[in-house]
Parts: sequence; C-alpha cells; structure tokens
Amino acid sequence: MPVHTSFVVERPYEEIEIGESASISKMISEADIVNFAGIIGDFNPIHVNPEYAKSTMFGERIAHGMLTASFISTLVGCCLPGINALYLSQEVKFVRPVKIGDTITAYAEVVEKIDAKRRLVLKTVITNQRNETVVDGKAVVMIMKPDSK
Repeated sequence: MPVHTSFVVERPYEEIEIGESASISKMISEADIVNFAGIIGDFNPIHVNPEYAKSTMFGERIAHGMLTASFISTLVGCCLPGINALYLSQEVKFVRPVKIGDTITAYAEVVEKIDAKRRLVLKTVITNQRNETVVDGKAVVMIMKPDSK
C-alpha cells in the first residue's frame, strides 16, 4: 500500500485496508519545546534549561517524549483513519531522545481490523532524520459511524 501524507476529510471503515499507511514529518524547534512545556506545565530542566541539560547524559536539551509521541494523534485524527476516528489507546516506548533541530517522521500502518467493533490496530513508529527509531508503539482506534442526515 502507498504511504499517504495528505489530510483526509472522511473515510468509511469499510474502505480502509490492512497494510495501508500514513506519515507526517516535522522539524522540532525550540519554540515547540517551550510551547509544549507551557501547555502541559512540564518545565523539567532537561527540556528547558540549556545549562542543566549540558550536565546530563544527553549533553543538551531534549524534547518531551510526549511531544514527540503526540504526532501519532495527528496521524489518527487527520490522516489514518482521519475524521470520525476515536483514539482508544496507545502503547509507546521511548527509544531515543529527540533534540532541537531533529526532523521526526511519524508513521502508522494498519495491521489489524476488528470488524465487529469498527476498530483498527495501527503499528506506530517515529523516526528521526537518520532513520533511527525514537518512538515505537501500537495504537487502537475506532471509526465512528457518521451521523445520519
């Protein structure tokens, strides 16, 4: 199946196939990290204090793991399956740090369909510009039936 990178308006559950995938990419900026810290209130110095971060095993500031993982939500809500998706669960394993200036690519692939509940199981992976996995996981989403008009 081809990788889809465009945003989807609405797709019926019945049209989505096992093997279908989507991806999005984003360069992580200092502003992304600062804004995310402000939104969620996580001002751990590993994320926001360059002097402190120099003394850590990473040697510099790193992005919040959940900032990186949140791009899977973008895939679910806007790409695969898109509108009418209900994000039910996400398993996530943080494999490598994401640093300011890294370009991440979030990828999701349909690996299972559960017809009775209109659910999709997605393999989810986020890589950096060196194609190294930074986040690995699995999502379960449900496609809600559109309202009758």
